[in-house]
Amino acid sequence: MSDPTTTDPTTTGPTTADSKTTRPATLGSATPGPAATLQTLDTPDGPFTVLEDADGHVLASGWTDDSARLLARLAERHRPRRLTDGRVRSADAVEAFYAGEVEAAMRVPVRQHGTDLFAEGWRQLRAIPGGTVLTYTELAAAMGRPDAVRAAASVCARNAPALFVPCHRVLRSDGTLGGFAWGLDVKRALLERESVGVTALV
Repeated sequence: MSDPTTTDPTTTGPTTADSKTTRPATLGSATPGPAATLQTLDTPDGPFTVLEDADGHVLASGWTDDSARLLARLAERHRPRRLTDGRVRSADAVEAFYAGEVEAAMRVPVRQHGTDLFAEGWRQLRAIPGGTVLTYTELAAAMGRPDAVRAAASVCARNAPALFVPCHRVLRSDGTLGGFAWGLDVKRALLERESVGVTALV
């Protein structure tokens, strides 16, 4: 299996999914590319949708059942042109996370596109152990750019594979939650589930 923390990791082989149905290619005028698979799972924090490429890498994920909202997390040039409903490989890791194995999602390969600085930021997010948090300032330092606090915040804001790259484990320096694409209630619930033991203010 490829290194799940690497931007554009090498592929891991053919995907397996059952009961697939193909969605029409309505995402732009470009020639349709390889299909990606969508699955929405029920979780205690609401519907959680995962978009996986044909090699089993998570492209985007989040607490929604709206595929258009999920696709909007990706730059248009990186969006798959054909979508298929089916079972994603990472579903087991999501279920394991909600069963208490909070690091299961960290072992799922992801595919992200960005500069070297963003790639390092996403790698550092995956290095934050469950049950702990960093501040945006600490994330910037971990990225090797202690002066780039705004860039660290952007790393979190542009993180498409939520949960699998745990940007929810980053707070403001005053202990407040900061931002989260899928809502502060979800962010708080994730931290509580991971037993962070902090009181985060809204």
